[in-house]
Amino acid sequence: MAASVTEKKIAIHIVAYNAVRSLRRVLDRIPPTTWARVSEVFVFDDSSDDDTFLVGLGYKNHHDRPKLSVFRNASNRGYGGNQKLGYQLAIERGYDIVALLHGDGQYAPELLPELIAPVEQGSADAVFGSRMLATGAALRGGMPLYKFVGNKILTGFENMMLGANLSEFHSGYRVYSVDALKRIPFHKNTDQFHFDTQIIIQLLAAGMKIKELPIPTYYGDEISHVNGMRYARDVVDSVVDYKLHSLGARSSARYQVQPRYTMKLGDRSSHRQLLDLCGHEAKRILDVGCGDGGLANALVARRHEVTGVDLEAPRPSPSSFEFIAGDVSAGIPVDLARRFDIVLLADVLEHVADPQALLRDAASRLDDDGVLLVSLPNTVHWSVRAQVLAGSFDYTDRGILDRGHLRLFTHKSALQLFDDAGLTCIEHHTTTTPWERVLGGAGNLATRALEHTDGVLGGWAPNLFAYQNLYRLQRNERAAEESRGAPRSRR
Repeated sequence: MAASVTEKKIAIHIVAYNAVRSLRRVLDRIPPTTWARVSEVFVFDDSSDDDTFLVGLGYKNHHDRPKLSVFRNASNRGYGGNQKLGYQLAIERGYDIVALLHGDGQYAPELLPELIAPVEQGSADAVFGSRMLATGAALRGGMPLYKFVGNKILTGFENMMLGANLSEFHSGYRVYSVDALKRIPFHKNTDQFHFDTQIIIQLLAAGMKIKELPIPTYYGDEISHVNGMRYARDVVDSVVDYKLHSLGARSSARYQVQPRYTMKLGDRSSHRQLLDLCGHEAKRILDVGCGDGGLANALVARRHEVTGVDLEAPRPSPSSFEFIAGDVSAGIPVDLARRFDIVLLADVLEHVADPQALLRDAASRLDDDGVLLVSLPNTVHWSVRAQVLAGSFDYTDRGILDRGHLRLFTHKSALQLFDDAGLTCIEHHTTTTPWERVLGGAGNLATRALEHTDGVLGGWAPNLFAYQNLYRLQRNERAAEESRGAPRSRR
């Protein structure tokens, strides 16, 4: 039986630095119902210059709070470093949810139940309290105008670059699923204030669901330890570092997460062109290596009958197409005996040790006049050449040098592979760099302009500017004769 929400083990992590005047009030304001429900409240005093640690211990003893744990760092770990300690403790102690609260009283502890609820119910991996959701509330709450404007500018930049739609990237009031924290390398993030930006990037890159809820803004007499200009520069540097990593131009250890693969929707993207090559007339299509099912679902929307094959079923489980579990690197499942009009190998061959064997297997599943559609990354794209010229050749989480790629192809080597597998190329197309990922969305003016320019350059020098090569293949006469001579079954 699934665990009910009341069985979730919840921790509250309070980061504190020179909070001798405010920590007691923060602990007082945690609702009694929250104290009753949580498993532990832990305060990490980041080697304060005052008696913050003693105030925490005194509160624990005076108020008889056995759930309160108070720690003092031997040396100052920084805002990000202090968060890491708490999240690691939450993991080690087996908690399901951890809420981040500041010891300076800037965020309202009274709202903890509302922020915890979506994570507890499983509808979000992280919940952020936002001061920007309610129009004008931040300024009415005392946020200085320069901070308000800076927050808006940075958040707009981050949304554009990351393809997100958050009202605020810079609130420190947050609740995380501990399972989500386990899936991202947060311990590799900075120890400084832009830790909060880097962990959002990791969550987005891993496909986590983030929910925002409005919170009141409070600015009291607490001392800010943030250098605004340095913080802004660090935020921009973190976003640019991720974008270069996600495009395969640079490898960054902190962003090596299991990536979220999404449909590329640009006019010259591989997914859009493969859909067009499949056409609108209903066909039987085998999608080998269907992944999250995005392309298969788009094909079903065009009235095709689709069968997907991959090692694991898409989540949520597909309802619009048939799914068969199988390790395609070892071949297409033998119990899949029927024939197809199209066999689709979208970004698959580069992931297997013997692509020729998989091609032959795929071709054997074709009807007499069936075709294979194949997409392959172009290893001699200008971005890879630039890396080599700079003396690097870094594998990344996605892109041409995806660390899951076992084979590298150029257009010439791909044609040789097809010929060796008994296949003839009857159409060749190229794709542009996925500018929609660089600029945070498909269809905007800048994206379309770059795609058009890249497309023109790709027509002039495809080896240099083609990001991917797309192929429409048929069995050559010899392979077709061999196939006709083999026993086969049809539906």
